[in-house]
Amino acid sequence: MTLLWILLAFLLGSLPFAVWLGRLAGVDPRTVGDGNPGTFNVWKLAGWQVGVPVLVLDFSKGMVPAMLARQIWNWSGWALVAVIAAPVLGHAFSPFLRGRGGKGLATAFGVWTGLTLAEGPLILGAALTVGTLGLRLRDSWVVVLGLLALLADLLVRGWPWEAFAVWGITALLLAWGYRRNLYLPLRRENRPHA
Repeated sequence: MTLLWILLAFLLGSLPFAVWLGRLAGVDPRTVGDGNPGTFNVWKLAGWQVGVPVLVLDFSKGMVPAMLARQIWNWSGWALVAVIAAPVLGHAFSPFLRGRGGKGLATAFGVWTGLTLAEGPLILGAALTVGTLGLRLRDSWVVVLGLLALLADLLVRGWPWEAFAVWGITALLLAWGYRRNLYLPLRRENRPHA
């Protein structure tokens, strides 16, 4: 049962909703920006009418398996870690896209919602907002700030070891997704207004 649920969580995470819904709208998110098959690029091409459903679906494919395993079935140990990490891993290395999946941020928000309910996404969301609007960090460094804020919360609140294992796995997967931009300067350039 556990192994089957981990496999199903991986397959659910691997569903490339941005590509599929983008195709229905006549666009391919892999053709713009950084070529990421994710929410931001499909939103950029097709607008919020496609972007919002993709965001909700990518979030949900992380939240549902994590919430069932943690909140409903009360799993613990490595089984919990595996089922929570599986959707983010599936999103990043989707077999539907020949292993070239998305960065996994929306799916990571979903798994942290399933694991911590409101706490994880509130910490991540606040840090991402501060990093983006206040500090004007590049996207990759905004994600790093969010992960560090989440780690600090886990340490202060004394979460069990499973949460730290999930944090380590999601941090590695997000770092992989944002790897091309981590070598760039921390802050975005200020562009003069036209």
